Amino acid sequence: MDEKTLIAKRVALELKDGDLVNLGIGLPTLVAHFLPSGVSVLFQSENGLIGMQPLPEEGLGDEDLTDAGGSAIGAVPGACAFDSAMSFGLIRGGHLDVTVLGGLQVDEQGLLANWMVPGRMVAGMGGAMDLVTGARRVIVAMIHTAKGKPKIVKQCSLPLTSIRPIDLIVTELAVIERVDDELVLRELAPGVQVEDVLRTTEARLVLPEDIVTMPIKEDREAVGFEP
Repeated sequence: MDEKTLIAKRVALELKDGDLVNLGIGLPTLVAHFLPSGVSVLFQSENGLIGMQPLPEEGLGDEDLTDAGGSAIGAVPGACAFDSAMSFGLIRGGHLDVTVLGGLQVDEQGLLANWMVPGRMVAGMGGAMDLVTGARRVIVAMIHTAKGKPKIVKQCSLPLTSIRPIDLIVTELAVIERVDDELVLRELAPGVQVEDVLRTTEARLVLPEDIVTMPIKEDREAVGFEP
């Protein structure tokens, strides 16, 4: 199982039946392929759709139906399309149960930096600021390091996305929860040791006695096609 698939499968286990969920661009979009059996959620795309789903197979995309990153998507029966103003009204109004976003850095206070790298061209601010501030629960799905350097740091050196802290970090190594302004190591990926996480994490982690292994099954199949 590759790292991104492992992360997406673990994040999918956080979603509850009936949730309204926003998936950020990139790795978070994979989460829609791995919903647990019996769990039904509505995926929202910030460009104006509730009822987003993966395409049933490649080649069936419609240029008028895309996610916020411009990738082709499908829509469930009864899906609702609307303008950007309505979409951000839902986000800013606190109506999203969960948002899943990628991350460049998360610091010890749970603050996220994920929208720009100074000196690099950015297409626009996007909706990350609104999502982190407005969603009831914020999950960061990201690779644990970048070019060998920790992405979970003492203090973000990149511009912050929001002053509202995130709730959960899921990487290919671990699940880390923010509790009372501390980062708590909750789970380890299969085959990963606590020392592996500490060595690749700059931020201080709280280590409880009951750290468990991620409940990931190798044989779980993707919904729709494997991206």
